[in-house]
Amino acid sequence: MDIRPIHTEADYKATLKEISALMESDPDLGTPEGDRLDILATLVQAYEAKHMTITAPDPVEAIKFRMDQSGLSVKDLEPIIGKSNRVYEILNRKRPLTLAMIRRLHKSLGIPADVLIAETTAD
Repeated sequence: MDIRPIHTEADYKATLKEISALMESDPDLGTPEGDRLDILATLVQAYEAKHMTITAPDPVEAIKFRMDQSGLSVKDLEPIIGKSNRVYEILNRKRPLTLAMIRRLHKSLGIPADVLIAETTAD
């Protein structure tokens, strides 16, 4: 079956290319091609977990993303954060989120609390 570990970016790209070709042929489970696809996918997952970590987003960016995703305006955030000037201060990184704001953002918008309590990065 000649399968090797993925050590480099070139190995990674070659494995992804092979996975893509195998997926197009749609092999049945339990066949040699199906087993190869399963093993290669496992190798890719392991490589990505080790070399491609995803960092948590900045709290303000998470809020802006959720606003964009849900079609929310500054006015929609007023019940959660406070008057519009307070919302703008938060979104422009002029004022930090309070614990009460974090709780309301988490409850109302479903933004993970651990993302909201992280340090805000400067623009």
